[in-house]
Amino acid sequence: MRAVVQRVMSARVEVDGEVVGAIDRPGLLILVGATHEDTATIGAGLADKIWNLRILADERSAAQEGAPLLVVSQFTLYADVRKGRRPSWSAAAPREVSEPLVDAFVESLRTLGAEVATGRFGATMAVSSINDGPMTIIVDTAG
Repeated sequence: MRAVVQRVMSARVEVDGEVVGAIDRPGLLILVGATHEDTATIGAGLADKIWNLRILADERSAAQEGAPLLVVSQFTLYADVRKGRRPSWSAAAPREVSEPLVDAFVESLRTLGAEVATGRFGATMAVSSINDGPMTIIVDTAG
């Protein structure tokens, strides 16, 4: 799995003008995608890593601060643009594989004690955030 983690002051996601997920205090916006080899166990490891990353103020983690998280599925994190000008999506897991993996990732975060808001899988979403820092980290479970 691959995640882009942004430290934010607030963030929200809308679908068709309706807010479907939001955090209104400092926390993390997590864009997450899955590839073909990913499993729920890999997602649980990713959840633990992100929940305990010491990237908040004073080198504290979201776990230490009880910071809220907004998780948004994003298959485009597996775009391959090495050839040509049109991205290839072949490394991204298909919906029937990735949706349960993203759901398991969110559930792993909640099991760890996180307050988690989410986007809507497969929807066209408008994601907005006020970045803090900015601080953006890419976390990849591969290799």
